[in-house]
Amino acid sequence: MIKPVSCLAAALLFCAAAACAQTPVGATPTRATAADGGFISWREHIIDDSEITGVPFSGSDGLVMADLDKDGFEDVVSVHESDAEYDSARFVPGFVAPLAGHVRIAFGSASPESWTNITVAEGADAPAPEDAALADMNGDGYLDVLVAAELAHILYLQNPGAGAREEHWPRLILPMTRDRGSYIRVFAADLDGDGVAEVIAPNKGAQSPGPDDYARSTPVELYRLHGDPLQGDSWERRELGRYSIPQNAEPVDLDGDGDLDIVVGARGDNRLVFFENLNDGELGFVEHAIGINGANMAGFNLEYADLSNDGRLDILGAAAREMVWIEQPERKGDTWNAYTIGSFAPDGITGMEVADIDGDGDLDVMAGSYSRGLRTGDGDIDLNDPLGRLGWFENPGDAKAAWTRHDISRRVRGMFDKFIARDLDGDGDMDFLGTRGNSRPFDGVFWLEQVRTEQPVAAFSRARQAESEEVPLP
Repeated sequence: MIKPVSCLAAALLFCAAAACAQTPVGATPTRATAADGGFISWREHIIDDSEITGVPFSGSDGLVMADLDKDGFEDVVSVHESDAEYDSARFVPGFVAPLAGHVRIAFGSASPESWTNITVAEGADAPAPEDAALADMNGDGYLDVLVAAELAHILYLQNPGAGAREEHWPRLILPMTRDRGSYIRVFAADLDGDGVAEVIAPNKGAQSPGPDDYARSTPVELYRLHGDPLQGDSWERRELGRYSIPQNAEPVDLDGDGDLDIVVGARGDNRLVFFENLNDGELGFVEHAIGINGANMAGFNLEYADLSNDGRLDILGAAAREMVWIEQPERKGDTWNAYTIGSFAPDGITGMEVADIDGDGDLDVMAGSYSRGLRTGDGDIDLNDPLGRLGWFENPGDAKAAWTRHDISRRVRGMFDKFIARDLDGDGDMDFLGTRGNSRPFDGVFWLEQVRTEQPVAAFSRARQAESEEVPLP
């Protein structure tokens, strides 16, 4: 039986709701709870930024994590494209743009509060780097780094081994990628099972594509290594396919047959396809369309999980201003049906990561948005403008039912592009590492500590005293 609410109680509830509407998101008391009954909030920690290190990097994007120096602690490789303004509206042969950008490594330790930050590439080697990948390309037991630079090549950085923190990292710009367009993503994986990783990269054609770029197609490229990765003639280039602004080409065993396929997302075509690995020893693939009922997905960032519990991987990604997941059909070529997870509207959704955040045994989603205003100052904004946002979506148990959104922070500036789920502090709950751009001088690498308390507290505790303004929801 529903109890009637008195006029006084109704008035108090109305006032409380009105007050919350005017409270900045980060200061709003959390309503998220974990399976153990604790209230979930988040505390921000800085791993790498320009104010701490004195290195003038910004425009933080790609993020990958592994133990690079084999000391037993995971390290973070991040790329920073220094993009207060994009330097090239489109690729023009012979055009020399201002060269800026940094590839950074934060070496981990026994404490998640202690990191050793170094730059391994910058300037002409790393002009506007957007993404990074890790693989042991030379077979020495140490993971090397591949970098996609939007201005415009693929860079290989060879790990020097035990002296990775102090020694120079030998390098090669893959010669067949030099000044050929704009490489926005890069992946490395052993596709043919020979023990040597292949490199996959979509070439979107221009750093900031214009109408002419949408009207043409550019390739998704695959690079096969034969010999010393520091020698240009050791690399063989292939084209998988050509699309309008391809922006993803991720290796994943989508069909569950034990080898890695490749999922491609194209912004201009606003669609996904996947290349089925034939596992024939010759890197043979068959292209399949991913037809979607109920959404269009361009696939810049995608996550993969079996949300329908049918033994097949499903795909999560942004569709317009929503996050959706699409259910893999039983037969290749059948339609993938879309289901809504949630929205940050008027803010968009850029980065995402799947993990069990609340400890109830199912997969939730951490997400971040992309502010669209000034990158070097807050300026005049409206609460209905797309701003920088952090939040997570709670899985209801049945992923086709309504998910619950939990807001963490909303700031005037911030591009939260990448997340990695880790229990960094070893307390048994899931934390997240991420990158932040569009926020100079606050760009860089951070981690979010999940905090559980007996009573509700503010949803977010920021790391810096001076910050881009925290604002309410619209």
